Amino acid sequence: MGDRHGFLNLLKPPGMTSHDVVAQCRRLLNQSRIGHTGTLDPGAAGVLVVACGRATRLARYLLGSVKAYRAEVRLGVATDTQDASGTVIGRGDTSGVTAEELAHILARRRGPGTQVPPMVSAVKQQGVPLHRLARRGEEVARKPRPVVFHRLELLEYRREGDRAVARLDVECSAGTYVRALCADVGDDLGVGGHLAFLVRTASGPFTLDDSVTLEELAAGPEWWLIDPGEGVRHFPAVEVEGRDRDRVLHGNPVPALAGPTGTVRVMAGGRLLAMAEAIDDGPGRRLLPRVVVAEVGGL
Repeated sequence: MGDRHGFLNLLKPPGMTSHDVVAQCRRLLNQSRIGHTGTLDPGAAGVLVVACGRATRLARYLLGSVKAYRAEVRLGVATDTQDASGTVIGRGDTSGVTAEELAHILARRRGPGTQVPPMVSAVKQQGVPLHRLARRGEEVARKPRPVVFHRLELLEYRREGDRAVARLDVECSAGTYVRALCADVGDDLGVGGHLAFLVRTASGPFTLDDSVTLEELAAGPEWWLIDPGEGVRHFPAVEVEGRDRDRVLHGNPVPALAGPTGTVRVMAGGRLLAMAEAIDDGPGRRLLPRVVVAEVGGL
């Protein structure tokens, strides 16, 4: 059986690591060239996009895509992991916190800003993942990283005894930690907070509504494979033909007519050939292939 090529839009259940999901996909598809396009925490559920075969060459373009989440933050309780699995390190009185105040705090955090990665993250410090240091009981200073919250909306705010729970819709740049957002919002309010529940609702063009379970995948893996070009359809497209098409397939630059600059899809007859950089080059423009996806002679 030959390798299959494409993306799988999987619904990761809570309790599984992203690595566990990839391992199951390798077994179900009986191929090794498989990898995910953005880790999802073991306790979280939702969209985990897996690349198979030649689609793995495109993973870098999905790693940096916008992510969307439905999150629940519990106010009044801070934990050392910034989520419900951690040890409580602080409590606060939420009786004076109103939905209007919380909405105002969220509005202030929309747009570009910075965020300190959690100690339980995979970010490396001098080559060592922070979560490994955290397991040894160590805490180190971390540099703030740039993040962007494209959307940050309060969906529900309710009281639960002396605590408060808020449900949020979050759309953010890649590499943003929702658990850190929840802790930061709790600190902004002066009461502490942590992430109680998280579902990823979208990763780039892939959404929760179109995701499939591992059980559905097991029933027929080939039914659920999505064409590699669909995973990068949010990039502008440039069409080539004839000799230019053949040059792109061999990774060679080609001239281009007026059009978009930056990262583009190079297409031929509606099929993705490669991802390229479109640059202005003196009197004209050129396409510089970066990742060739189609096989020579495969069109």
